[in-house]
Amino acid sequence: MTVNFGVLGAGRIGQVHARAIASVADAKLIAVADPFPQVAQTVQGKYGCDIRTIDDIATSDDIDAVIICTPTDTHADLIEQFARAGKAIFCEKPVDLDIRRVSACLRVVNDTGATLMVGFNRRFDPDFQALKQAIDDGRIGSVEMAVITSRDPAAPPPEYIQRSGGIFRDMTIHDFDIARWVLGEEVETVQAAGSVLVDPGIGELGDYDSANVILRTASGRQCVITNSRRAAYGYDQRVEVHGSSGVVSLDNVHNNRVTVGDTDGFHAPPLMDFFMSRYAAAYEAEITAFIQAIDTGAGPPTTGHDGLMALALADAATLSASQGRLVKVSEILADV
Repeated sequence: MTVNFGVLGAGRIGQVHARAIASVADAKLIAVADPFPQVAQTVQGKYGCDIRTIDDIATSDDIDAVIICTPTDTHADLIEQFARAGKAIFCEKPVDLDIRRVSACLRVVNDTGATLMVGFNRRFDPDFQALKQAIDDGRIGSVEMAVITSRDPAAPPPEYIQRSGGIFRDMTIHDFDIARWVLGEEVETVQAAGSVLVDPGIGELGDYDSANVILRTASGRQCVITNSRRAAYGYDQRVEVHGSSGVVSLDNVHNNRVTVGDTDGFHAPPLMDFFMSRYAAAYEAEITAFIQAIDTGAGPPTTGHDGLMALALADAATLSASQGRLVKVSEILADV
């Protein structure tokens, strides 16, 4: 089965998804929508798709599914529009920055029976998949603790920070999803601390650029997450999961695997520069998984509920960092 796609939003992440669609045999990019003609024309020029409006894509009989890559504050409205239009929906995280709005949106998805997959690409990376398989195969026994390190090469521009919802909802949200995935249990409490160590301008916008979070499940399993908006040495992505009978770890990916030894020691190639290159294979696998969910009618591997729970952890971390206290996730979910 070939699934015909429309991409909503032709910016950086939209272009990543357009490239992934073009790389998957059972996917075809039919149309792209973007308010900036030049940006849409860039995607059209590379992949030969049409340029249409969002409303046109919603009513197009030749489009089966959409990838939502527009600004976050448009996601929930678009999910509802395309759910009612009978399209399968893939939406970049988060569904919305307001957890109550997310909950309302998911009710529409449920009522219409639409397929909704939320974009947590790291779960589909071959290394992350191998790490999870080792856990599921029982090779480290019962999971007890995890450590997730995620550091970007450089901070985003101020206009991005202003719309991001803060570091916990924008950056750490990926790590929250991975934490839930590898711990195998829902998180009960969150304790977070944030600082401004990279760019004072980020603090002036009310955000942090450096953060640490401790998550704890009801059974006592723990995860420590460390984030920074700056890593002078490249895109830092590492995970370690400790269990009752062993440990499994995932190290950074370099531009190549060649090391050179000389009189000054051993020298490794640089790390991948950012997520577009580090997770290229993951984006392709993510689209393949979405197509399989459409084809089989089975639920997608990353659901609206996953998006809701990751946002709940982000909200709890934001509250914890601002108030300097441990926050129960039930506090965040009380009104949902």
